[in-house]
Amino acid sequence: MNFSIIVFPGSNCDEDMVYALREILGQNIKKIFHKETSLPKNTDCVIIPGGFSYGDYLRSGAIARFSPIMSAVQQHAQRGGFVWGICNGFQILTEAGLLEGALLKNNHQKYSCKNVFLKITNKQNQLTQFLLHKETYQIPIAHGDGRFYADEDTLKSLQDNEQILFHYADKDGNINENTNPNGSLLNIAGICNKSKNVFGMMPHPERACDEKSGNIDGKKIFISFLGL
Repeated sequence: MNFSIIVFPGSNCDEDMVYALREILGQNIKKIFHKETSLPKNTDCVIIPGGFSYGDYLRSGAIARFSPIMSAVQQHAQRGGFVWGICNGFQILTEAGLLEGALLKNNHQKYSCKNVFLKITNKQNQLTQFLLHKETYQIPIAHGDGRFYADEDTLKSLQDNEQILFHYADKDGNINENTNPNGSLLNIAGICNKSKNVFGMMPHPERACDEKSGNIDGKKIFISFLGL
């Protein structure tokens, strides 16, 4: 698969993503600077990686969504191409209107950097198609603005249309406020759009791909997406 990884001023997870996709999973990678106005024609999936785009000034992702490349990203999504935002990338996608809801400051007002467990909500999409409901996946988080918020109608729509991808859970798959690291409504850790081609998640699967790290649960998510 051909991936285009968008790089904004302040992106700091782009090389992590390149390493996971190219070195570990053998995929074709092209890094695209935010001032570009088009994507390579062979792009299958756009990745918007984590970091602090534009220093998170104004609001996380609020400035990056106006970068020149974002018009091409929106057009790619509208044509049915895959777009995947992780952490700051998720924030950018909500700001750009490609995903519903918003990512607010963590309810404890602190930056969180630790491992969490994710439970799969549905498999009716490319990203989670081969993951297992009975398993949980240990994936790192690293964010200060990861609290997913949406109004009641939007939350109901996300549930009705099977757009919730991941819930924060414990190792055994229990979902409750004790397993919620940031106060996200419904323990939401990741969602997709109604067309199931745009994905956003706060945890970093690219940081759990190498056996040297002692955790390859993130690799399982990439393998599911790639259908390997």
